Amino acid sequence: MSLDRNSGLVQKIDRKGRRIDGVGLALSGGGFRATLFHLGSLWRLNELGWLQKLKEVNSVSGGSITAGYLGYRWKDLAFNSDGVATNFVDEIVKPLRDFCSHNIDVGSILGVLLPPFHSSIERLASYYRKGLFDDAMLKDLPDKGVGPFFTLDATSLQTGALVRLTRENVADYRLGKFKVNDIKLATAVAASSAFPLCFGPVKIKVKPDDWIEKEKVDDPEPEKLRSAIMLTDGGVYDNLGLERIWRRYSTVLVSDAGALLSPGQVSVMLLLQAKRASDIISGQATSLRKRWLMSDFEEKKMAGTYWGIATKIRHYDLEKNGCLPPIIDDSEGTGSLSRIRTRLNRFTPAEQEKLINWAYALTDAAMRRYVLESGATPGQLPFPQRLP
Repeated sequence: MSLDRNSGLVQKIDRKGRRIDGVGLALSGGGFRATLFHLGSLWRLNELGWLQKLKEVNSVSGGSITAGYLGYRWKDLAFNSDGVATNFVDEIVKPLRDFCSHNIDVGSILGVLLPPFHSSIERLASYYRKGLFDDAMLKDLPDKGVGPFFTLDATSLQTGALVRLTRENVADYRLGKFKVNDIKLATAVAASSAFPLCFGPVKIKVKPDDWIEKEKVDDPEPEKLRSAIMLTDGGVYDNLGLERIWRRYSTVLVSDAGALLSPGQVSVMLLLQAKRASDIISGQATSLRKRWLMSDFEEKKMAGTYWGIATKIRHYDLEKNGCLPPIIDDSEGTGSLSRIRTRLNRFTPAEQEKLINWAYALTDAAMRRYVLESGATPGQLPFPQRLP
């Protein structure tokens, strides 16, 4: 195992320098838009029998809502002999769609003014707990061999590093690793999705004996630094949720609900100007990671594929490569989905079904073009009456 001290990227390879034989899936950030988009991606992967093939799911922000819930309910999925979870819609899709039918961002932010006067991030975690995760803990995620290894990403405000939250430990490559003990799954998802301009950081207090590995820290009070970890949205560091699995697995799948920043007028308000500058920085970092990913695919350093909400489905050139055509064509409607809001507020049934359909169709096209055997049969839209 090697550790890149500049990025915190862990590359796990065998003795001959090869990647781990397995499939890693990255779920990007993007609020409820991402939560719903990734539902469509998982829906198609499940039909193809690839959900059960996943060795690891890595996620950030809105993607962590989907991934966290999938991990929480994994034990309830009934897989048939083809590796398809026959109850996927009832166990995963319907509860998440119901959750995305409610407003939780404004309630979390304005709720600080009402008794019992919790912070916005505490309110957010409470919404996650009551609406999805109950009192489940991080350690309730699937164990190795039982299901995929789930990694929820957050960003440390103290070290600026990517922080990985798993059933085994919480790891910051600049500080070390500590045991998860009593960290609730709802709290971990809140840390991963705590957009900094809306929510304060998640504060996790850590006892000295909980640290199982320690890195040398260039700080006059390293133990004080380790006593309370301050976590914000994982998308601040890596909005693709890619870094954990990139160059780690022999097959990498990436579902991206993010999109390029659209041209627009600049506000006179300094706060909004600062947000736009932050969006530009984040967008450039994401674009760079995406170029690296595509380069590795082109050089055949790994198998797999990428699909994004802003992808033109015709760019897969399915027919030219001996595949049947895509199940949805590009249109003004599909193009508009990359501009839909990324808030944690109510998405209408029409918005939900369009996002799910589009992700399903993109996943279908990307998998048939680059992963499945030639001539693979296209899927059928989950909501054929709701074309984007």
